[in-house]
Amino acid sequence: MAVEGKYCFVSDLHLGPDTDPDGARERAFVAFLKSLPADLKGLYLLGDIFDFWLEYHDVVPRGNVRTLAALAEVAERAELWYFGGNHDWWLGDYFEKELGAHVVLEPYRVLDLDGVKVMAGHGDVVAFRDARSRFLAWLFRNKVCIALLKALPPRWVLRFARNWAASSRRRHDGKPAKDMRQEPIYQFVNEYGRKEHIDYYVFGHWHHAARLPVESGGELIIVGDWSHGENFFAL
Repeated sequence: MAVEGKYCFVSDLHLGPDTDPDGARERAFVAFLKSLPADLKGLYLLGDIFDFWLEYHDVVPRGNVRTLAALAEVAERAELWYFGGNHDWWLGDYFEKELGAHVVLEPYRVLDLDGVKVMAGHGDVVAFRDARSRFLAWLFRNKVCIALLKALPPRWVLRFARNWAASSRRRHDGKPAKDMRQEPIYQFVNEYGRKEHIDYYVFGHWHHAARLPVESGGELIIVGDWSHGENFFAL
């Protein structure tokens, strides 16, 4: 599937030994990256590119070197943006220093792409309305909690992370696509659109691709996952 557009958004590859044991998904993604058009201006990774990512000061998770190399090649000719997801929010400075990426850890960022206003993000945080979800989001993003986690032996942390990631996937995988108008994400963008005009709201996280108009203006784009092949949004 060829990319037609100068700005490309992808999300939810969940690369890792548990999700991609034979490397097929990574090979498909690397081929996709190499097929991006020569006039590409920006590639936006909307989170959960890895099933789990927690980097230490001098150490990053092993594996997926082909993906990192391909992203570095893209960054040499276009802007590369990485939005942290709920599986790979714990980004340090690796992607910024080694790949030249713009790393975004806020829930969303409003971008001006040749006069088109796009709100982009992973989508999990802006969808949290209940107290439990908001608390877990705070806990996982709290700097003190992250420091305490990194103080543990990496082998323990990675074992915990793989178990947690698998549990998280089970809560989402296999569920039928929902009417996004009933989801908190739609309520959020609809409210936001009453204050500021946005042409496209582009998020990941839900794994099922969706595209629908927003009552207050613009369109909501949910970029699907890569469990069954390529999924992207191009502008």
